[in-house]
Amino acid sequence: MKRIAAALLMAGISAFPLGAQTVAPSISEDFKPSSLNQPGQQYPQVNSQGYARFRIVAPDATAVKVSLGLGGRGGTVLAKAPDGTWIGTSEGPLDEGFHYYHVTVDGGTFNDPGALNFYGSTRWESGIEIPAHDADFYALKDVPHGRVEQILFPSPSTGTPRRALVYTPPGYGDKPQTRYPVLYLQHGWGEDETAWSNQGHANLIMDNLVAEKKSLPFIIVMTYGMTNEIKPGSPGGLASFDIRPFQTVLLKELVPYVDRTYRTVADARHRAMAGLSMGGFETKLIAPKNLDTFAYIGLLSGGTVGMDDVGATPGFKDKVKLVFVSFGSRELEGNRPPAPGGGPRPDPRANAAAIKAAGINSAFYVSPNTAHEFLTWRRSLHEMAPLLFRD
Repeated sequence: MKRIAAALLMAGISAFPLGAQTVAPSISEDFKPSSLNQPGQQYPQVNSQGYARFRIVAPDATAVKVSLGLGGRGGTVLAKAPDGTWIGTSEGPLDEGFHYYHVTVDGGTFNDPGALNFYGSTRWESGIEIPAHDADFYALKDVPHGRVEQILFPSPSTGTPRRALVYTPPGYGDKPQTRYPVLYLQHGWGEDETAWSNQGHANLIMDNLVAEKKSLPFIIVMTYGMTNEIKPGSPGGLASFDIRPFQTVLLKELVPYVDRTYRTVADARHRAMAGLSMGGFETKLIAPKNLDTFAYIGLLSGGTVGMDDVGATPGFKDKVKLVFVSFGSRELEGNRPPAPGGGPRPDPRANAAAIKAAGINSAFYVSPNTAHEFLTWRRSLHEMAPLLFRD
């Protein structure tokens, strides 16, 4: 488990093309406020090329920097204007989609007062959205919408009620005789159960797919996966992550509660588990060992499944109805670190092809021009959802 965790951490944090403030003349000045700004706030801004511009009011500061990405890697140094504000533009365009960021003022870490906040990297971070050319699939449209609601379920194993967010598809409340499959969808390291609906727009993705009749309607359950409380501020803490407390919460407490509370089809053939990054790591540790609970497995930037895994899991070929694996294209490019202990990393494409050749329903997806980031995972859910529960 430690080796898998280390692999995810080494491959999982992407850098952004940002650096010291140098604005090239070719940058278009068609900047507009980010869609994730606080009401009425003009900054941060994005332009049609994907550049981001920031403005921070800190008249007494001596140095201001904006850091983007998981862990705050990559930065834009802001310059002080005569009016005491600090302004800067990213050195290069950012990948399309959602990005976390925060502001460093004289060594202190703060959120941008102009932007909305999102839970990531074990803290509330500011968020910025670079408009994507294919954003239509997660856009808010005039279609029937499902609901995302909070539930508090008993957890004797942890000694406290725990929270989950549950998406019920359009029409759930109008069809009292209809029962639905369930996808248990996990967030990444440092995030929580709000990530898939807030940053990922999972509900809008599903509303649009169902409206287009591209996906069967199903329930999505999202809960907090860092049950053993990894020490905040240290991604390396994942190396000591113990899956057993979360596995108990999921299998013994949450799944039974959902089956009692919602109109589910309570068997493995109508139950899936998937997750992004650490959530994929959790899925790989839990789902194959519990094929009487989950028949569909999804790893989104969260590892790979090969013939060694199939051979080590009794009943895999007979019980698993789908293995879905996805990555951003930049995650699969060169200069990746070696596998823990040395040697080459497993090739996820080759693994997917091998298990497919062995007669297992396998799907492999690569998100173009994205890294370890939410547009990769939005696209991955959009590709995976139509394949679920078709057997």
